Amino acid sequence: MVLFCACSKNSVSPQPLSNPPEWYWQNPLPQGNRLRSVSFAEANTGTAVGDCGTVLRTTDGGETWVKKKSGTSNSLYSVSFTSANMGTAVGNSGTILRTTDGGATWSKKTSGTGNDLRSISFTDALTGTAVGSSGTILSTTTSGSMWVSQASGTVNWLLGVCFTDADTGTAVGDRGTILRTSDRGTTWPSQTSGTVSDLRGVSFTDASTGTAVGDGGTILRTTNGGATWVSQTSGTSNDLNGVSFTDASVGTAVGDGGTILRTTNGGATWVGQTSGTSNDLHGVSFTDASTGTAVGDGGTILRTTDGGDTWVTQTSGSSNDLYGVSFTDESTGTAVGNGGTILRTTNGGAIWVSQTSGTSNDLRCVSFTDASTGTAVGNSGTILRTTNGGATWVSQTSGTSDDLHGVSFTDASTGAAVGDAGTILRTTDGGDTWVRQTSGTSNQLFGVSFTDANVGAAVGIYGTILKTSSGGVTWVRQTSGTSNRLSGISFADANSGIVVGGGGIILRTTDGGRTWVRQTIATGYYLYGVSFTDANTGTAVGENGTILRTTNGGQKWVKQTNETSNHLYGTSFIGPDEGSVVGMNGTILRVTNGEGG
Repeated sequence: MVLFCACSKNSVSPQPLSNPPEWYWQNPLPQGNRLRSVSFAEANTGTAVGDCGTVLRTTDGGETWVKKKSGTSNSLYSVSFTSANMGTAVGNSGTILRTTDGGATWSKKTSGTGNDLRSISFTDALTGTAVGSSGTILSTTTSGSMWVSQASGTVNWLLGVCFTDADTGTAVGDRGTILRTSDRGTTWPSQTSGTVSDLRGVSFTDASTGTAVGDGGTILRTTNGGATWVSQTSGTSNDLNGVSFTDASVGTAVGDGGTILRTTNGGATWVGQTSGTSNDLHGVSFTDASTGTAVGDGGTILRTTDGGDTWVTQTSGSSNDLYGVSFTDESTGTAVGNGGTILRTTNGGAIWVSQTSGTSNDLRCVSFTDASTGTAVGNSGTILRTTNGGATWVSQTSGTSDDLHGVSFTDASTGAAVGDAGTILRTTDGGDTWVRQTSGTSNQLFGVSFTDANVGAAVGIYGTILKTSSGGVTWVRQTSGTSNRLSGISFADANSGIVVGGGGIILRTTDGGRTWVRQTIATGYYLYGVSFTDANTGTAVGENGTILRTTNGGQKWVKQTNETSNHLYGTSFIGPDEGSVVGMNGTILRVTNGEGG
């Protein structure tokens, strides 16, 4: 497991809050959640859906994608539009959403099941079929206002479905399952696939001719309505997740690792195309032989207008994992991450600009004391310093090859960094020299927080908490009461501090760390980072998009946005209601009314 830091900020006087918190995406754009399906009813008008109820809509061929409110935080796995305005999406826990205005608004429909729904196919505005877990098949002839369960005859998960008319359809799923109906689902006879691989996508262009794709590069083809299925050579061992044919000959399949395959002869040969991404691709939709869109992990959206000879990304911003962030005022902040990534904003995150770090080592944490002066630390003892807001970053000599996970500066000159093997480094000259201090432990240390030049604390594995009141001349082990891995620490003043870590643990001290009290947790997810702006007001972040907020010193923690399921690793608040979080796949989320419990 990799672990990350959260850097503390100086105390800011709280302001009264009245509005509910609203987090919004700043990087990547239009968003960075996994997209699982895409449907274009015409060349320019399309909809993509994905994790956390994500719905994106374009009316200009993807030049711009607009995020729509779906009304659910459940993951959406499939979407089907029969016209520019009429569409249906399905997802976890029996979620069915319907729009009649091109996705401007979505209404929840009663599915009658709590099973996950993985695929949806409509043949006209009225008639559709959804399939999902444990052999679930649902059918509607009323535009989705009423859904009827059908007997599939299997308990295997069904992952893909395609109807060519109201009567005729095929469903595919786990262990090579293929089911076929020619009577609107009254019966679903099983067909022989000839494979035990999971089948994840299926596309028919008429009642007879279709292609199914699945795990390990599996591609199956039928020209007789599934009476026989013939294996085709894909040329890849990557899992294939989606397929789209525009006629009997021309089709495209997408899959893991950015795989895109193309055929113009009904699959007699499949040719790999250059996608420009290593992200897994889950869905693809072509409106004609030339024009198509593919979607996948990290909010990936790719577009082609030449049959896949070239694929153009329609997302902007960095997709590298971000581990640490530091704001000095509402406008000015810096985020650091994977492969030496450094991003900078001077307008509150409206625009994030990539800076040259001069290293390919992962950067784990960053601490700025003013808009110009900051330090970033990372793997293999990397320490970088800027005095001009990141226009240039200068490598400093750390004297160690240990990975550094946390850094905290209290002024431009005075700071500490912590890392593997109990490493603690100290500088009083802005990093011109770094001196190793005696930590008294060989445990990995992941976070550090100083409130002034002398008083600070560090945390690490096995419940390690170290405290100094002498600028690190001596470090004293404190009793944490836990053996959990501790990753994030934030002190608002010399007495008041919070530590977070594995299993969603949250510890609180009000006496400078002499005693630590475990707080009632609002999550079982790992917490990586925490930021307090005063003794009462703070935010913690962690696995699967977890954001927890308190305004009463942690007596109560309230779970906030379901905006993402990406892991969140770092957070920085410059006031009680304004802050940013960063994480996996380049995630940057911002809130300007961060009311908590």
